Amino acid sequence: MIATEQLADLKKWASEAARKTGEDVRLNRAVEIIGGIFAVTPHEVAILGVTADARFLKFLAPQTLRAVGQIPLSSGSALAVRTVREMKPEVINHFYAVPHASVFEGVPVSETERGEPIQKIMSSPIMSGGKAIGVVQVSRKGKSTADAGADFTPQQLQMLKTISDVLAPCLPLAMQQ
Repeated sequence: MIATEQLADLKKWASEAARKTGEDVRLNRAVEIIGGIFAVTPHEVAILGVTADARFLKFLAPQTLRAVGQIPLSSGSALAVRTVREMKPEVINHFYAVPHASVFEGVPVSETERGEPIQKIMSSPIMSGGKAIGVVQVSRKGKSTADAGADFTPQQLQMLKTISDVLAPCLPLAMQQ
């Protein structure tokens, strides 16, 4: 399926999810679609939301990181926090060389598979009412940059920004869980 068709699927999912007031809104399907758009695995897609007290970013997806923890919005080294603070999308195709908290990279992807380091990453704020309410990130992981695959492009970053706009109405519902 080409990216425009996948984006249409995401918009349809988001529209249906936004109507589920009071219901359980999980982002697993969104993660699958986003992974397909960028040809990455679901564990290379992360969606985070700003907590109600505006002190932390909470992992909403992937499921393996939901229970692991939160990132303080006071963090000086977290790309997701910088994305919220600056409210602008960013691509880093040399993430391995950027000082960052790597604690979440070590979380096992499954019961049998360990996570690999992030080599390349895109990050876009999820905006509502003129403020950042969350972040969507897509990464390429691997033992080396060559193993991680192609660099992200400016066009892909623009697509991620479009995706963050699509996710905005769903994020408050996903945060309620």
